Amino acid sequence: MPQPGSKKYNERRARLRKDAESQGVSDQEANEEANATLQQNPEYRSRGPRTERGQGPQGERHER
Repeated sequence: MPQPGSKKYNERRARLRKDAESQGVSDQEANEEANATLQQNPEYRSRGPRTERGQGPQGERHER
């Protein structure tokens, strides 16, 4: 699944921006709208750190 910052995520965001701009939405609003659309979609949301190291110092980790 694509995550924010990945190539697939950025390609999808660019496509959404282009569609919004062609409908007359300003550049800044098109960017914000594309990000909001992708963040609402569970397929494109970040799922958090993938490794134990990414979860922070061992003493500060939360148990799942």
